[in-house]
Amino acid sequence: MTARRIRIGIDTGGTFTDVVAFDEDSGEVVTTKTPSTPGNPADGFLAGIDKVLGIAGAQFDDVVAVSHGTTVATNQLLEGKVDALGFITTEGYEAMLEIARQSVPDGYGNSYFWVKPDRIVPRDLVKGVGGRLDFTGAQIRPFDEDGARAVARWFKDKGIDTLGVCFLHAYANPAHEERMREIIAEEHPDAVVSISSEVLREYREYERSMTTLVDAAVKPKLSRYVNNIKDRLAQQAAAAQGVGGATGGEAPRAVPFYVMKSNGGVLSADEVVHQPITTVLSGPAAGALGAALIAKVAGFDKVLTSDGGGTSTDVSVVIDGEPTLTTEGSVGVYPSKIPMIDVVTVGAGGGSIAWLSPEGTLKVGPHSAGADPGPICYRKGGSEVTITDAHVFLGRIPPHLLGGEIPLDVDAASAAIEQLAGKLGISAEACATGILEISAWNQANALRQVTVKRGLDVRDFTLTTFGGSGSLLLCRLMDILNVPTVLVPPNPGNVSAFGLLTVDVKNDYVQTHVALQENLDPADLQQEYDVLTARAAEALTKEGFAAADHVFVRTADVRYFGQAFEVRVGVPDGPITEDTLATVAERFHAEHRVLYGYDFSGDASQQVEVVNLRVSGVGPIKRPEILRADGAKPLPQQTGSRSICFDAEAGYVDTPVFWRTDLPAGQVLTGPVIIEEFGSTVPIHPGFTARVDDYANIIVTRSEES
Repeated sequence: MTARRIRIGIDTGGTFTDVVAFDEDSGEVVTTKTPSTPGNPADGFLAGIDKVLGIAGAQFDDVVAVSHGTTVATNQLLEGKVDALGFITTEGYEAMLEIARQSVPDGYGNSYFWVKPDRIVPRDLVKGVGGRLDFTGAQIRPFDEDGARAVARWFKDKGIDTLGVCFLHAYANPAHEERMREIIAEEHPDAVVSISSEVLREYREYERSMTTLVDAAVKPKLSRYVNNIKDRLAQQAAAAQGVGGATGGEAPRAVPFYVMKSNGGVLSADEVVHQPITTVLSGPAAGALGAALIAKVAGFDKVLTSDGGGTSTDVSVVIDGEPTLTTEGSVGVYPSKIPMIDVVTVGAGGGSIAWLSPEGTLKVGPHSAGADPGPICYRKGGSEVTITDAHVFLGRIPPHLLGGEIPLDVDAASAAIEQLAGKLGISAEACATGILEISAWNQANALRQVTVKRGLDVRDFTLTTFGGSGSLLLCRLMDILNVPTVLVPPNPGNVSAFGLLTVDVKNDYVQTHVALQENLDPADLQQEYDVLTARAAEALTKEGFAAADHVFVRTADVRYFGQAFEVRVGVPDGPITEDTLATVAERFHAEHRVLYGYDFSGDASQQVEVVNLRVSGVGPIKRPEILRADGAKPLPQQTGSRSICFDAEAGYVDTPVFWRTDLPAGQVLTGPVIIEEFGSTVPIHPGFTARVDDYANIIVTRSEES
């Protein structure tokens, strides 16, 4: 029996690993950061756990669960580092990936300039296998087993060990795909295989194929990563219990290890290695949930979140405390049609590299120096100028990180920026501010993508910035987007790790069931939902939740007959009846009106069609409470000052520096001022004002509006 009950949330980013420990009995929350270790991420992971337990005065034996958000899959896809991959599909459909969809980014006006990205699998690594099902799952032509064996052997001879399988209409009947997997196991036993009927049991062959291939692409790396950490946690637990007096013959207590999923839930490590596609927005999803809770408690109901890390910046929309969900998401150029928090990720993090295009213009990202070698100022062998180098050159971040744990080489960063500025024929200050300006516009464009492009007015929202680098450009973002208010949570670098402690275990299940409302049979839908619910219940039981604690959320994807895309609406609890179907139709009309400004509820000629049935199984957990800040602190004294460049033309100005934890609730500071804390820095530009609210959040507004 443990003396304390400590749950740990740990978010491994491209540069730093963020850790939060929550004592379930006392409610105490402790945070810290440690450098990530890309060579072996488990080293940084366990170092972070040891560090936070030391601060909390706890032992490893007190840990009752570890929840983890990882950017392994995100960064692999963002940087396009997809290893050799093979694709097996229905004979005659081998060009599916080349045909893709006809949509062009930014509309057809961009079609002349747009260059189609490389396919995730080149045409020469796509193979077809004979056999055909119809949309009901009935067999039209039998599966060609000899052809399947020949294809499996061909990939083995080519040395292609990662394969995705997507056959026509496998969502209705998985038999051919399952047989293909069996044959691959016999002929090419070393291959890692993903089949579409397990990854995404929905119609639309292109999206299903792409999602399956993304699943296959990240599976080897993510599986190694998760299993490595799981094994190291088991070793640490055994060692701790040995020291703590586990009696002879007693099996060591396993520490439950959960991994964040893109849908806003977590899943055990044992299960997540079988569905790696569900983690493609693991870290960003945790950040959105943590920021959503913090902003809701602070009294903001319409929020944009901006999570700036070492490799990327992730943005999302939160309304009434709930991040918006989508199944039309993508990471980089790769669409992933799974339930995920609607996060847009852009390669603009602290480690993003500044470079010159062949035309001689300055570019920033998406490539990142990450944690190893990292920015030039890290003194770890980095040789390319990054966003962090520009910040340290301009004085906007201190010459050290993590409260002095990581000294920065300002001179090396300055020399590299001066060299880059010489190539551009501009001053070093203009070069550094230019790098940051490009980064700010990249972030602003991502925020516009989740708002303006979806019919939302960005000025109606409060921007919440967090992550180690997320708040460094907040004043420029306010100017570019005309956002009235920015909220910076306490310990902003640890918001994603905090978010991991606020999320439930969650699994999503889907089944395509296309039928017009007038043809829907409630008994058929009841049977389909019962099957999906049983699968969800089985998974929750396996995760250790008692049946009485299981929560099931039913939804349906609905459209007007003839439309190409659907709207997701809730399906009422209880038995499926004609009244249930009528309620679903009413909810669809209302949601369609909200999204598109019109509906056909009064037009009998426009028929409602159900497309997909969905069930989410939820296992609830205990959440940490956000406490009010101490307003009785003495008035803070500035900890120093330094010369900082906010504008290249205005040059450097002497700027006061304050330590954030010294600021009491109600404290107001007017820019220019720098607010520093252990894991991050908040530069307040001239013309802006920062106020500390009752929950220790920094609220930034324009000075004339404060």
